[in-house]
Amino acid sequence: MLASRARYTKLSVIIPVFNERTTVAEVLRRIRAVDLPLELEVLVVDDGSTDGTDKILDAVEDSTVRVLSHSVNRGKGAAVRTGLDKATGDLVLIQDADLEYDPDDWPKLLDPVLKEKATVVYGSRFTGERKNMALSDWVANRFLVFVTNVLYGTTLSDVETCFKLFDRAVLDDLSIESDSFEFEPEVTAKILGRGIRIYEVPISWAGREASEGRKFRWRDNVLALAAVVRYRMRRPTGSAGAPQA
Repeated sequence: MLASRARYTKLSVIIPVFNERTTVAEVLRRIRAVDLPLELEVLVVDDGSTDGTDKILDAVEDSTVRVLSHSVNRGKGAAVRTGLDKATGDLVLIQDADLEYDPDDWPKLLDPVLKEKATVVYGSRFTGERKNMALSDWVANRFLVFVTNVLYGTTLSDVETCFKLFDRAVLDDLSIESDSFEFEPEVTAKILGRGIRIYEVPISWAGREASEGRKFRWRDNVLALAAVVRYRMRRPTGSAGAPQA
């Protein structure tokens, strides 16, 4: 078990869910099996699912797992914001519900924060064991990473990773606008724009195909690239929208 810093006492895990009735219960089972040095709070945000996910969630909600719901599908970014509004932890982790990302990797993300090496940690799909992705997706990811590194003067290996861990104070200083998958490049751009260095750790990744329910599409890569460039053109703003140096 990791040795926790006194500064951090609770981990809030936000799980955006849309039509994942075949995987969400297994994700929650794996989450409950993770040995953590912190109090755990799990916020599952059902983003307007229509496949019976709500019934699964009704059965698994307990003192640790809290279910929040959108009446219609609004997008991953909107779901994350809903979870963040209710989160009470001083650390926040994003966990997808599709089994591509394994909660067993949480200690890897927590370790740099608990050892005071970082306030933001990303799990990189390109430095750990993984199921190889389609060539078109690999090229799109590599190009997005290249553009991000050039624009922000960093050396990230993965921008679109869904495994992101934050000191809550960092998120409170951001004004997240995106409703869709653009949340990923937006939060990365705004963190880098404030001069915060992102710490990366290798994670395992078991990517799904579109036939298996994967929701990320090629057009989302284009939107992500546009977002990285767009936010680079803006001056950083705090949570209240005031310009900052």
